[in-house]
Amino acid sequence: MTSTPQRARGGCLSLDSPDPRDPRERAAAAAERATQAAGVEIRELHSPADMFEACRLFERVWRTDSTSPLMTIELMLVLAHCGGYVVGGYEGGRMTAAAAGLLTPTGLHSHIAGVDEGSRGRDIGYALKTHQRAWCLAHDITEVTWTYDPLVGRNAWFNLAKLGAIPVEYLPNFYGRRSDGLNGDAPSDRLLVRWDLSTERVALTGEGVSHGIEPDPVVAGAEVGAGATVVGLDAGPDGRPIVGRLDGDVVLVRVPRDIETLRGTDPDSADAWRMAMRDVLGVLMAEGRAVWGFSRQGWYVVGRSPQP
Repeated sequence: MTSTPQRARGGCLSLDSPDPRDPRERAAAAAERATQAAGVEIRELHSPADMFEACRLFERVWRTDSTSPLMTIELMLVLAHCGGYVVGGYEGGRMTAAAAGLLTPTGLHSHIAGVDEGSRGRDIGYALKTHQRAWCLAHDITEVTWTYDPLVGRNAWFNLAKLGAIPVEYLPNFYGRRSDGLNGDAPSDRLLVRWDLSTERVALTGEGVSHGIEPDPVVAGAEVGAGATVVGLDAGPDGRPIVGRLDGDVVLVRVPRDIETLRGTDPDSADAWRMAMRDVLGVLMAEGRAVWGFSRQGWYVVGRSPQP
């Protein structure tokens, strides 16, 4: 397996080592660069009017309505009052992104973050996360957790490769069955990730370094020897999931090409992918396997122990 980068900047630090430079200053500089590049201003929210605007944004992103809100004005006000992370991203005075998180015994849990459809593709989500990192370090918080749908490949790449987060638990049907416009009426399996802000691995992501991993020399559908690298989940010719072997030292787990479109065009196939991912990645993680990373080609790479 190969991953990028091969070494930490400076040549002698492990990616999981503490950052010898001032992490607050480094994170603040990264956040400034990211927000400027994205053309967005990120600021904390406090007033009921701010929270109303953020809640409406979440409704647009998840295609829900005010009768079944993902967040409420009251809840967001409480989160902000209790010291949580509640921010909006503004372009020309208009809120086009928002995020909210709550304090936990170990740090911050980032519960929700969204970007308006018309503002996507300009790294505003990345700007939100770099701002969140800087905010956390300024408040002496070094661990952030959040969940995402493991079937959505672009989110897997963003969270694991671009941000350097580490998957720690597979959560079957975490929120119960969802009925919003993005998820449809389906079980809400999620992957819980941990973002260790004290490490060089994460610090480098604020400087444009990604941690993608490539499953070479294995190609889709191939197996290289018993006990070596095997394909645990792949897509068949019809696009439906095919469960393979889980007994290798390294197991490759494919995600579907576009699960969000598939939920609308072929719900049965989407459900099959959900159950297959649960039966493969969920089982592997429950057995103590470690997710080493995610590749551009749409594979989770899972090993028996943390990545060396």
